[in-house]
Amino acid sequence: MDLPRLIGMVHLGPLPGSPGFTGDLDAVIAAAVSDAEILTEAGFDAVMIENFGDAPFFADDAPKVTIAALTSAVNAVYDATRIPTGVNVLRNDGMGALAIAAATPASFIRINVLSGTMYTDQGPIVGQAAEVARMRAAVCPDVAVMADVFVKHATPPAGLT
Repeated sequence: MDLPRLIGMVHLGPLPGSPGFTGDLDAVIAAAVSDAEILTEAGFDAVMIENFGDAPFFADDAPKVTIAALTSAVNAVYDATRIPTGVNVLRNDGMGALAIAAATPASFIRINVLSGTMYTDQGPIVGQAAEVARMRAAVCPDVAVMADVFVKHATPPAGLT
């Protein structure tokens, strides 16, 4: 896959299982599709979907219902836009993102902390690069992994700049 130059973010509303979920997943997905269509029409090369409305987030293992809902959203957005689609499972569930990518047309994922440790409002988050590399190779080797360097909304360990 050629990496996109410009990726538009599709922030999902609260999904099933999150405190703010209103009971209408179809409405959340319809809003995501609408946002993705607007981004596509504006010339974005790709879109990335994340469960932004699910705060407060689990540090590194999102509930299964979150993974299922994100999978539905990725499929719906891709079906509507047919542009490269990625997924980020907040706060830092790279394994969940890979599972979604393996079951959808997603061509890339984002992981906030792939290696090392960052301090966040969810506590310390430790990257799982080895686990991610192995699962990617096993279930979706063509999916690109995009990772942050010193992710926003986090503090690196003392001495790192």
